[in-house]
Amino acid sequence: MMKVVLKLEYLDDKVKQKVMKKVSVVYGLDSISIDTKDKKLTVTGTIDPVELVSKLKKLCHTEIVFVGPAKEPQKKKEEAKKADDKKGDDKKKEAAAIKAYSVPVCYQYQHPYLQYPTPVPARYHHYHSMEEDPTSCVIC
Repeated sequence: MMKVVLKLEYLDDKVKQKVMKKVSVVYGLDSISIDTKDKKLTVTGTIDPVELVSKLKKLCHTEIVFVGPAKEPQKKKEEAKKADDKKGDDKKKEAAAIKAYSVPVCYQYQHPYLQYPTPVPARYHHYHSMEEDPTSCVIC
């Protein structure tokens, strides 16, 4: 996760809307926010800041102010640890249940030639004789 802060120089709200549209289609984007007073765009996610600037420089003048890791609050980290502990306990219980109740494995015979090659259609040659076509012309 990266946090990128860009300083934009735009004049009206139409350009701001276009900036939001351009940035919203970038792959790996988590959140977008614009500070209209300071004219700063804050983007978080797994994104490339150079790609952002190259997309936005067509609309308005863009400068990179800050590029760094996105910091998460301590509360979220603690909740994530508790959730991981619960998941770990569930996984241990499932592993113990699988060891206790093993399922027999059924094997099926697989024929080595499942699909046969398609046959090549036969070519038929048609020969006409003089008896079949009385209007034909033969030069001897």
